[in-house]
Amino acid sequence: MALACNAALAQSNVAVYGVVDVGLSRDSGGTDSVSKLTGGVAAGSRLGFEGTEDLGGGGFAQFVLEAGINADTGVSGQGGVLFGRQAFVGIGSKHLGAVTLGRQYSPQYLTTVLADPFVSGTAGDSKNLIQAAGSVGRMDNSIKYASPVWGPFSLELAYAAGEVPGTSSAGRHAGVALAYAAGPVAVRWAYHDKDNDTATARTGSSRNMLLAATYAFRPVKLHLGYGINKGPFSSPLRNPANPFGRAPAPTAASLSQDSNDALVGLTVPFGKHVLLASSIHKNDKMAANQDATQYALGYRYLLSRRTDIYTVYSRIINRRGAMYTVGNATEGGVGDRAWNLGLRHTF
Repeated sequence: MALACNAALAQSNVAVYGVVDVGLSRDSGGTDSVSKLTGGVAAGSRLGFEGTEDLGGGGFAQFVLEAGINADTGVSGQGGVLFGRQAFVGIGSKHLGAVTLGRQYSPQYLTTVLADPFVSGTAGDSKNLIQAAGSVGRMDNSIKYASPVWGPFSLELAYAAGEVPGTSSAGRHAGVALAYAAGPVAVRWAYHDKDNDTATARTGSSRNMLLAATYAFRPVKLHLGYGINKGPFSSPLRNPANPFGRAPAPTAASLSQDSNDALVGLTVPFGKHVLLASSIHKNDKMAANQDATQYALGYRYLLSRRTDIYTVYSRIINRRGAMYTVGNATEGGVGDRAWNLGLRHTF
């Protein structure tokens, strides 16, 4: 039995990987201001298994099982789902691309990661204002196609079934991304459509488009992003239940259904040091005109190739009653300001 398992592992090229991230966070600006030790500040802590099998003729099979962990308490992340970060299996060819099935990142989320110098983590997380969280970030019951790289170009297509009894459209997702990478330039465009209907209520679809780009000046990297958001829940709050400790929480009807996002950021590495900065502006085009602007500044010190210390400060300026909060990689935040100091190790 042991010999058979060892042979299977060798043929499948199985790898174990992970991240352990814990930091101090001070959230302020609301009635629930708090200082705490929290897990997953810069990146969600995780334990993952991935593998590939050579099928011959350029074909391959692959899988990923990735469990989220709240490293400050040891409990499972993503609401206790065992492999809540990723869980998929697929088949592909180096000439035709790959098809994968399961719980996967959306093309929209992966585009946000490119635009964001904070890589969707710490208090500078672009998800504080740009929609790429929750079910728009990860899709259950999804099928995804990733093309091979054609010169500088590549393509992603994704569809996720809502699996709501009595309707084929409620809860479904559809997404696409086009990417270009050549030399110092990387550009990625994504579109995501989510049907927010349920078995008992019709809400309509949210539609998010995002154009992201980076340009490496050696050593400085410039980050740019521009998004267009239409429809219900196209600009949701990261802490919708009780932002700033206020009651009652805002209703879906009070949230923007027509907005634009603009991001500019910098990554500046020098030796073992990395400076990070970004500014994001949400332009609410509804009558309420609830704009918001986020400013973030961060620093990383690389102890080694796999271990770093980081500190980040971010503030959101909410206008005319907007209620966006400063969160991090795994939390939605409770105020309009946050400071982080953390340690991250990857393996």
